[in-house]
Amino acid sequence: MRILVIEDEVRLAASLQRGLSATGYTVDVAHDGITGLHLAREFAYSAVILDIMLPGLNGYRICDRLRAEGNDVPVLMLTAKSGVHDEAEGLDTGADDYLVKPFSYVVLEARLRALLRRGGSRTPAVLESGDLWLDPARRTCGRKETAIALTPKEFGVLESLLRRAGDVATKLDLLEEVWSADFTGDPNIVQVYISAVRRKIDVPFGTESIETVRGEGYRIRASFCQV
Repeated sequence: MRILVIEDEVRLAASLQRGLSATGYTVDVAHDGITGLHLAREFAYSAVILDIMLPGLNGYRICDRLRAEGNDVPVLMLTAKSGVHDEAEGLDTGADDYLVKPFSYVVLEARLRALLRRGGSRTPAVLESGDLWLDPARRTCGRKETAIALTPKEFGVLESLLRRAGDVATKLDLLEEVWSADFTGDPNIVQVYISAVRRKIDVPFGTESIETVRGEGYRIRASFCQV
């Protein structure tokens, strides 16, 4: 899942990015409202963590504009302000939840998981193809009743493929969604992780569910091949 953090406190934003990335999310960060709004419009995020007091454009206005444009991305608002009127204003502009600073990271992550579970069409409860299933909110995966342990990056690669329902994901698609929009490393890292995912979801079960489309990318097969 790809999360956008819009927060002008650089240390807090970096801390959230490290924590969420370690959990397995792909995290983009903006330190001002104008950049944050641009990113929220440009990419399909699973959720936005949005500070209220931002330079350029405050969180209330960002949320209000996204909702006016029909963007239903789940929004968790952060603020140093407290009081029922501030919370009401945030919720009235279309935010889904509200957290007052200072907050516990454990609580933030729990709130985020709750948003993702009820995030509507943008975040289906469970992604499935044949007997292969993946639960984005609970970060679990398996075949039938057998759980499969994946690393955060492996989980992200498989999730990106399953979300496409058989359409091809290019290397660039996977780099942007699983690593970040500004990834500058070797793009062949995608092949390394595709191989790792295959070893876990296919080899032990005698299947070939990830297809390499030569010159294009990868996709989940419409029906699994037995090997």
